[in-house]
Amino acid sequence: MTDKLAWITKALNELREKKLYNTIRTIDSPQGAWLTVDGRKTLNFCSNNYLGLANDPRLTEAATAAIEQFGVGPGAVRTIAGTMSLHVALEKRLAEFKEAKAAIALQSGFAANLAVIPALVSRGDAIFSDELNHASIIDGCRLSRAEIVRYTHNNPNDLRTILANKRGQYNRAIIITDGVFSMDGDMAPLAQLCDLKEAYDALLMVDDAHGTGVLGRTGRGTGEYCDCLARIDLHMGTLGKALGCAGAYLAAARVVIDTLINHSRAFIFSTSLPPGVPAAAMAAIDLVDSAEGLGLRAKLEANRAQLAQALMAGGMDLLGSSTQIIPVLTRDPVPTMQMTAHLLEAGIFLQGIRPPTVAPGLCRLRATVMASHEALDLERAAEQILAVYREFAP
Repeated sequence: MTDKLAWITKALNELREKKLYNTIRTIDSPQGAWLTVDGRKTLNFCSNNYLGLANDPRLTEAATAAIEQFGVGPGAVRTIAGTMSLHVALEKRLAEFKEAKAAIALQSGFAANLAVIPALVSRGDAIFSDELNHASIIDGCRLSRAEIVRYTHNNPNDLRTILANKRGQYNRAIIITDGVFSMDGDMAPLAQLCDLKEAYDALLMVDDAHGTGVLGRTGRGTGEYCDCLARIDLHMGTLGKALGCAGAYLAAARVVIDTLINHSRAFIFSTSLPPGVPAAAMAAIDLVDSAEGLGLRAKLEANRAQLAQALMAGGMDLLGSSTQIIPVLTRDPVPTMQMTAHLLEAGIFLQGIRPPTVAPGLCRLRATVMASHEALDLERAAEQILAVYREFAP
C-alpha cells in the first residue's frame, strides 16, 4: 500500500539533512531574563519581552481582575457579540498613544497585516514594499491582489525612482515598511518615506511591532524616534513584544478603522481577544507612558550598547543593527546551529536563524536584549558568543 504521506516525510528529512529543521524548545517558567528551557535554567536572549513587562505583577493583576469580571473568553466574533467594553477602552487608549483618530485591536501581528492590507488595496492598486519586510506583510500583500513592487532595503532613493516611473500606472498606492526590521535590527528611514508618500499620493503603513514601547522619548515607536509620528497614515504594532501581552492593533483615521470593521475578513471572522489581554495591555501602556517607562527604555538602550560594543570589539558583523535586536552574522546553517547548541549547553538561550527566515548565506545568531538583563548577564553572553563563533565559524 502506498504511503500517502511519504512526500511529507521526505521533505522533512531533507530539512534535517540541510540543518534547517526546527526544534521547538519548551519553556517552564515566566518570561524574563532567565528561563527554564527543557528543564534547565538558562540566560534568555530569545524573547521580545524588551521592557520585561510580560511577568510584571501590575499586568497580571489587571488581567486577573478582568477575567474575574468578564470571564475567560469573549464568546464570539466582534461583529456579532464579542466586543466588550474592554476592547473599546483599549482601542481608545491605543489611538491616544499613537496620536491617531481611532484604532482597532486584532489577534496578532501576523493577523493584523492579513487584516489590514487586503481591506485597503486590491487589483489595479500598488504596494511599494521594502524587500526585507516581515513575512506577514508579504502574505498580506499577496492576499490583496494588488501589484507588489519591491524596493531596495531602506533605500529611499531607489523607492523615489520606482515611484517616479510606476506610480501613475495604478489607482491607489501604499508604501509599507517595518519600523524596526526583526532580523537585522535596523530602522526604516521613516521621515524620508513620509516625504515620498506625500510627493506621490500614497499612504504610508508602518509595522512597528519591534518599536512600539521601545523607541522614541515616550515609547511611541519608530515614528516618534524619527520625528514623523503624525505623518504616518497607518500605525500597525503588536501588544505581545515590549508591551508584554498578546494581540496587535492598527491606529489610523476613523474612516480606515470603519473600513476594516466592514471589509476586513481577518477581523470579521475572528473571535476577539480574551478579556484579560486588553486589560493587561492598557496597564502596560500606562507603564510605558510613565517615568518608570522612561527608565526602562534608558536601561534597555544601555544594555543594547553594552552587548553590541562587546561583540563589535570581538570582530562580529552585526549587520547594521541599531536597536535591541542584535544579529551576529554566521552565514551557513551548520555552524550556526552548532553555535546555538553549544550556547544552550553553556546556559545561553539564543537561537540561530536560517532560511527561509533569512536568505541563504545570511544565517545568524539573533540576540534580543531586554531591560531586565543585568550587566553581568550581558558580559557573560558576549564572552560565550565570541567563544562559540571562534570555534565553529567557517
